[in-house]
Amino acid sequence: MKSKSTDAPALAATRQQWYPKAMGAQWKQKGREEAANAKGRIMTRLSRELMIAARDGAEPSMNPRLRMAVEAARKASMTRETMERAIKKGAGLLDAAVVFETVTYEGFTPHMVPVIVECLTDNRNRTSANIKLVFRKGQMGTAGAVSWDFARLGAIEATHATGADPEEAAIEAGAQDLEPGDDGGTTFYTDPTDLDSVSKALAERGWTLSSARQIWKAKNPVALDDETKRAEVEAFLEVLDEDDDVQQLYVGLA
Repeated sequence: MKSKSTDAPALAATRQQWYPKAMGAQWKQKGREEAANAKGRIMTRLSRELMIAARDGAEPSMNPRLRMAVEAARKASMTRETMERAIKKGAGLLDAAVVFETVTYEGFTPHMVPVIVECLTDNRNRTSANIKLVFRKGQMGTAGAVSWDFARLGAIEATHATGADPEEAAIEAGAQDLEPGDDGGTTFYTDPTDLDSVSKALAERGWTLSSARQIWKAKNPVALDDETKRAEVEAFLEVLDEDDDVQQLYVGLA
């Protein structure tokens, strides 16, 4: 009886033919999982923002922060049922109310880039332990350690269908400053207390708002020309961003 061939060249050819296909499928699956995980994190953060915003009232028309949170959730394709449940939870209209609090951490990434980490959490001890673990590769500071080198501002991201003059709009709406966006839009900066009034003024002038929130803007961003160092900083920030409790990262990186 003739045995099966164990010819080495033939076996190598077979491996070359099939292994790349298997590896491709594996990477494709990994990509799908990463995309699903990223979408899950986005939905978690949007839900928490809805809950926090709804503390000041469950009616978006009477609550500027909730109105912006609802718009952000819609653009991310969150279902109406999920939005309504998050709003009711935050407003205390459901029995199983979950209380989230805002916790802020300050410190430095590797290579001394300042960073402010804003978290929304229902368990301060868990969040603190997780953030401290990440900062082992950087340097965690106390309150005020880096925020003194950031400006607290309102930031409104908006676009205009007819290409209206952003500078004229900023003056008319009462914005302090503006910055062109990468997607053709404009970011308008305001005093935090003027965020809602400037948002309404821009909307009345035909601007479509994609977000309006208070931010920390670095006054003296650190320039890192070394690609290896920059990659280490970005890897550090990615690990922070993957934590479900982290809501926003503000980084002084040029």
